[in-house]
Amino acid sequence: MEKNWYVVHTYSGYENKVKTNLEKRVESMEMSDKIFRVLVPVEEETEVKNGKTKSVTRKVFPGYVLVEMVMTDDSWYVVRNTPGVTGFVGSAGAGSKPTALLPEEVESILKQMGVDEPRADIDFELKESVKVKEGPFANFIGTIEDISIDKQKLKVHVNMFGRETPVELEFNQVEKI
Repeated sequence: MEKNWYVVHTYSGYENKVKTNLEKRVESMEMSDKIFRVLVPVEEETEVKNGKTKSVTRKVFPGYVLVEMVMTDDSWYVVRNTPGVTGFVGSAGAGSKPTALLPEEVESILKQMGVDEPRADIDFELKESVKVKEGPFANFIGTIEDISIDKQKLKVHVNMFGRETPVELEFNQVEKI
């Protein structure tokens, strides 16, 4: 089962309380392997009041909380029965499972909040020698020429037939020597 983001409807003004309650329930009911992150979408705005400028945090979607989870009967039950939750958005009926947000919708919301998706920790450096673990270039030794964190890929020059050949590989396809 894959993890997806779902939108949970709450009583307006109770978003942070629902977030706290759900995080406590995930811990007490040992659901951390199915329910991962709970977010109240907010953004920073600058407000001028009485001639003074101040930064305020505004809820992007009042009355809604985002939950990253693997949808199972158990995880659905835990979220659905959290105090302050009135239901999932995208459910056809009382007992039906909700529809997950599309990846681009989640990306847009997280970007608006200034939160990025977690990325794999990389421990590679330019000009470092690595060994290819899998794929058609398995067991080749190469030198890292470029690191693309966004795409989670490396450009590695491997020696093939006496020539340096650039190969694009994913982080998990190589290992340090």
